[in-house]
Amino acid sequence: MADIRPFCMPKWGIEMTEGTVAEWMVKEGEAFTRGQVICLIETDKITNEVEAEYDAVLKRVLVPASDQPQPVGALLGVFTDAATTDAEVDAFVASFKPAETGVAAKAGAEAAPAAAAAPAPAAAAPEPKKIVTNRPISPEALKLAEASGVDIEPITGSGRGGRITYQDVVQAMRPEPVLSPKGPADLPAESRAVFASPLAARLAAQYGIDLASLKGTGPRGRISKADVLGAVKPAVPEAAPAPAFGAPFVAVANTPVVQPFDKVRKVVARRLTEAKQTIPHFYLRVSARVDELVALRKTANIVMGTKASINDYLVKAVAMALVRHPDVNVQVAADAVHSFPHADVAIAVASPKGLVTPIVRQADRMHIAQIAATTRALIDKAAAGRLSFEDMDGGTFSISNLGMMGIEEFDAIINPPQGAILAVGGINRVAVETADGDIAFESQIRLSLSVDHRAIDGAAGAGFLQTLKALIEAPESLFS
Repeated sequence: MADIRPFCMPKWGIEMTEGTVAEWMVKEGEAFTRGQVICLIETDKITNEVEAEYDAVLKRVLVPASDQPQPVGALLGVFTDAATTDAEVDAFVASFKPAETGVAAKAGAEAAPAAAAAPAPAAAAPEPKKIVTNRPISPEALKLAEASGVDIEPITGSGRGGRITYQDVVQAMRPEPVLSPKGPADLPAESRAVFASPLAARLAAQYGIDLASLKGTGPRGRISKADVLGAVKPAVPEAAPAPAFGAPFVAVANTPVVQPFDKVRKVVARRLTEAKQTIPHFYLRVSARVDELVALRKTANIVMGTKASINDYLVKAVAMALVRHPDVNVQVAADAVHSFPHADVAIAVASPKGLVTPIVRQADRMHIAQIAATTRALIDKAAAGRLSFEDMDGGTFSISNLGMMGIEEFDAIINPPQGAILAVGGINRVAVETADGDIAFESQIRLSLSVDHRAIDGAAGAGFLQTLKALIEAPESLFS
């Protein structure tokens, strides 16, 4: 009996209900090996590489790469061995019943008996040729290059420090794509080696754009639809003649440009609406002196050889205050409050896919330099659209900082299931009265704490802000 396994839309997290196949990395009819990237799947805010859990053949693609989301558990493809007939695959697809959930490429493996997990018979492979090189290359990438006879010298490594990755070798093994706006068509020769999604390549051919001239913002530098459309020069309307002085005013059509919510905006709108409607917010505000913190940061960055921001110091101060006030370091469930011994601080980041909140795990146990490196890595991943589910799952508290954009003060909406969020305003010079009655100027930062009154009382929130203010105004304590 043929060993046929389904590949279904995986489920990452309890809130995921659908995903989109952004690109198939394996063509229909091609064999793949364990650990090889099969496809890229986009959810509301992340793009994940789905790796194979076993050796097989992608016998049938049922959902091609597109912008159309598919529900969790939907059948995306069929994995089998090379000897399986189309009739057997047709019968399998006709009798398939979608599962409720799936976990990456493992979904298909769990649906089959363990005894049927034997690898599919592989075609006779060429004798591996030993590659001797001084270039940085991952062990798996080197094995693949030797087994496939790929010359690694012309490959540009996409890993850290120019390291050649497994995906780089797979990319070098691919035939040159031939795409067009309406089905197959040739691309310019200089664009054929560029890593781009099928839709991006079609749009580039349609608008006459050289893919080699674009910088991809997708996974591993992949050129996406947005990159191509961003390079399309909009038609510049002719300037209307200036009205003569004293001429009567004539109204023109004020037609709106309708922009439907994308997937991320829909999710953000739904979550914020639910949070504001179901969580009883109350707000506590305080100002803190930051002259010593600003001066200490400049000196500490030189000593530590890092570029920690004011926000990094605030993350550390918030984490330390949360540990001292565990009744604020909480998540609120339906009928219970979960208190945590360590502070997982989420930071609000504006990304091309909308507002995201990656998490600095156990920030109370980190040094300032470690927090700075962690936040920088999370912000870079958010900008590239590469945040994973693990980067954003959970969190015990959130910080939203709009001070660098000139906002003096604002109130943030709580990010459930967390119990509170801190809104950080800008730093301003204000006049204050000294102890001897004189007037002096100092730098102050405005802080606004939004609190879930179901789990956190006013006194608890006030005590947390008092501790946070003391830590900010005596910043040496952040290094203790």
